[in-house]
Amino acid sequence: MTGRTFGFWLAALVLAAPAALHAQSIPGALPESTKALSEGEWPAYAGTYAAARYSPLTQINRDNAKSLHIAWRWKSPDMAIKAADPSVGPSTSNQSTPLMVGGTLYTSTSLSEVAAIDAATGQTKWVYDPEIYKNGLGLPPNLGWVHRGVAYWRSGDDERIIILTAFGHMIAVDAKTGKPVEGFGKNGRVDLTEGLRRPVDRDYYTMTSPPVIVRGVIVVGSTVFDWWGKRPSPPGDVRGFDAASGRLLWAFHTVPQGEEPGAETWQNESWKEVGNTNVWAPMSADEELGYVYLPVSTPTNDYYGGDRPGDGLFGESLVCLDAATGKKVWHYQLVHHGLWDYDPPAAPNLIDITVGGKTIKAVVQVTKQAFAFVFDRVTGAPVWPIEERPVPASNVPGERASKMQPVPSKPAAFDLQGATDDNLIDLTPEIHKEAITIASAFDRGGLFTPPTQRGMIQVPGNAGGASWSGAAVDPDTNTLYVGTQRLPTLITIQKPEASWQGTYDFIGMPSYLAGPRGLPLLKPPFGSMVAIDMNSGDQRWRIPIGRSSAMGSIQKLGITEQLGLPFRSWALLTKTVMIVVQMGYYSPPRFVPGLNLPIRDLHNLDPHLWVYDKATGEMLAELELPANAAGAPMTYLAGGKQYIVFPVGGGPLVEELIAVSL
Repeated sequence: MTGRTFGFWLAALVLAAPAALHAQSIPGALPESTKALSEGEWPAYAGTYAAARYSPLTQINRDNAKSLHIAWRWKSPDMAIKAADPSVGPSTSNQSTPLMVGGTLYTSTSLSEVAAIDAATGQTKWVYDPEIYKNGLGLPPNLGWVHRGVAYWRSGDDERIIILTAFGHMIAVDAKTGKPVEGFGKNGRVDLTEGLRRPVDRDYYTMTSPPVIVRGVIVVGSTVFDWWGKRPSPPGDVRGFDAASGRLLWAFHTVPQGEEPGAETWQNESWKEVGNTNVWAPMSADEELGYVYLPVSTPTNDYYGGDRPGDGLFGESLVCLDAATGKKVWHYQLVHHGLWDYDPPAAPNLIDITVGGKTIKAVVQVTKQAFAFVFDRVTGAPVWPIEERPVPASNVPGERASKMQPVPSKPAAFDLQGATDDNLIDLTPEIHKEAITIASAFDRGGLFTPPTQRGMIQVPGNAGGASWSGAAVDPDTNTLYVGTQRLPTLITIQKPEASWQGTYDFIGMPSYLAGPRGLPLLKPPFGSMVAIDMNSGDQRWRIPIGRSSAMGSIQKLGITEQLGLPFRSWALLTKTVMIVVQMGYYSPPRFVPGLNLPIRDLHNLDPHLWVYDKATGEMLAELELPANAAGAPMTYLAGGKQYIVFPVGGGPLVEELIAVSL
């Protein structure tokens, strides 16, 4: 939605906010956006485009959190489609976080359907099915049937839901009727595989995250087939479209072309063929500045860069664009010549901080390597010094790893870095010795140790550290809350199999490396939530997330202390508390052996919702759930009651939205 049009729909709100509730200033959000939150709405994927995952609601608090219960459950219409036609295939997980505007929830589904739901009762109002699954292409690339949400836009009485679908379409749906908007693109649809700088195969190009809409421009990223794919691989260009008509306005080349600045960082003219370098994660935006912040991912192919010598801008960079023109304002490369799939996995968080007595409009990018890079979001200047440090060379033929990598001086890394002996599991001296023996069979070292043909243990792994669950920001205290998981990845560089030979000389194969006795390889806590004071850059506390007692290998040791589970977690902040939900197991290689459970139970591993004190990390309440969360939670007011809603299911489990209230 645009700053000029956002306010029109606020007067139509039907929900009454408590008299004591005051608007909380959200960095970069226009007053209209802030007012929407304070009146109990959730109009963007993370609340606002500041990606704070914060609401000023106060109804659920430390005194009554133990009274939370499940208010309603909404079953995805995808389930009926898959039951009628099993050839559609399963979803990996149900990851869509809904919006709430005017008493209605709007959500996508794994199959790229769009649904409107009564926010108080969970009853379906309408469903729009674009029948993406009928195109004969099978499963979408990378993760299969996965989708994370939609965007809302309004101009006058024209209210629209925008979805970027699997296999590369953008569709505008009337928010009141669920019908495609005729004046948008062609019959409500824009084909996003068209207009790129080279042709792409639709089965290599898809969409999973919602767009951002700023100043009347829909800013669109993409998901490109990962690993090595084809050559040349699809470009990951970011584009801006007119929100009213769907007309293409601009395109930003994430791999600079020809004489464009940055093309010289792709040596041997590799810019002509290299692809990916896309923005698959959610983006964020400063509505006041009109700037959009792009977490740009890894170039093809992820673990071998012999075909793309040089630092490779704008791979694995944070890029700030002017939303109206698509012109680059500033950028910072977080990883040079990426070899680890360390692409920034989450929307950058906008936060206004005070450092050394100076107020700074900042942006924070959490990363898989467990860093939080902090920049002035207007100028791109680092808030604290970032040092270029020497890192090891590669011994893989043809590979020229960067000699230097950036390391922020503050905040300190929020999780383990490097597969050193000190970082291996140490529950007992015997277990620690066994872990060292396992790790010694492979190459290992500190952060940025290059992948090898023998196999290199990467810590953090390619799932983080931080992951697409991202971080949350408390604007009252300028505290960042980031969920992190300890999952090593074994990266092995090898010649491609026969069907891929001639595409690349080498490819990297990632896999999970188990520890001794079915335990994780890295020491606990296996999954954590970390609170960081962004005024000082200092960590405030770390708490384990997840009941490690659910792991059979932990039970056998008789350990009762909670050590967390190595799965991603989401934090949702309100004026009063922090709410956390956690994912279960959904897909390899992110699997912890030794649980001795059937696959259905792995998808449903001791699921809970927890409520914490934001200042101390003290657990205030826990609620047992029917399934693990599969996506981020959100909160809103409907009928005078505060609800918390999040998606669950996927794989063998029913895909649902679950609503929790007092």
